[in-house]
Amino acid sequence: MAFADLLRLLLLAAIWGASYLFIRVAAPGFGPEALVTLRLVGAALCFLPWLLQAANRPLLRAHALQLCCLGVLNSAVPFSLLTFAELRLEAGFTAVLGATVPLFAAAVDAFWWRRPLSGQRLLGLSLGFCGVVILAWGQVHFGSGGSGWAFLAALAAPLCYGIAAHYARHHFAGQPAMLPAAGSMLAAAVLIAPFGWWRWPAAPPPPHDWLAAAALAVICTAAAYVLYYQLVKRLGATVATSVTFVIPVFGVLWGAVFLHEHITVPIVTGMLVTLLGTAVTTGVFGARSL
Repeated sequence: MAFADLLRLLLLAAIWGASYLFIRVAAPGFGPEALVTLRLVGAALCFLPWLLQAANRPLLRAHALQLCCLGVLNSAVPFSLLTFAELRLEAGFTAVLGATVPLFAAAVDAFWWRRPLSGQRLLGLSLGFCGVVILAWGQVHFGSGGSGWAFLAALAAPLCYGIAAHYARHHFAGQPAMLPAAGSMLAAAVLIAPFGWWRWPAAPPPPHDWLAAAALAVICTAAAYVLYYQLVKRLGATVATSVTFVIPVFGVLWGAVFLHEHITVPIVTGMLVTLLGTAVTTGVFGARSL
């Protein structure tokens, strides 16, 4: 891998890790529905130059239903779940749970497509599950004021991403990478907008909440998608998705630096065990990759 590509990979991890920071900042002021609407509409506006090109309109019309499904699975629902989760969970904690995306993708591969899991993948899934248990132990409860439902929401978001990855691979094979990226973003924005309008906050959020929402839309969504698909084109999907291993590190780091979140032993241990399980599951240690 060229040094410039390594820097791009680290930049992408830093950007996506920062998304947890910006959600944590803006979620209390906007609420999940309004913040996700701003994020999706803002990102869709960034993609307008591509969306408005006459040559791309037939592609958008031909795949309209698939783009709506992908927009729900890959953007509208997981963004909403993460935003709801971070009303109670810290940014770094939620970022570590995000490392379970490849684990859920492997599980979906086995249960949806009926592909048998190898012994190494089963070991990886078991390790990943143990990492999640370490994170949750003594910190998650469902009593009054507890974070149990937020924790489940933060886990459901990676499940959505895992399903979306297989859906996109099945329905958009051979299509331009910008079609699922821009098209699904537009579809998700249209679908979520009525909920955002209905749940718009009565009191105007402070300026720093607006800045965080803008950063989510422009940097962490639109720019990150473009950078990611450039890496997929240059390095291939397997190498590009290795960004998963670095995002939690940046998520924990940004939370500690900017929000003064504590980096505890359970968080570090849970992160290391979860990432180890992800590495084993995705074939970093010699097994075939997803």
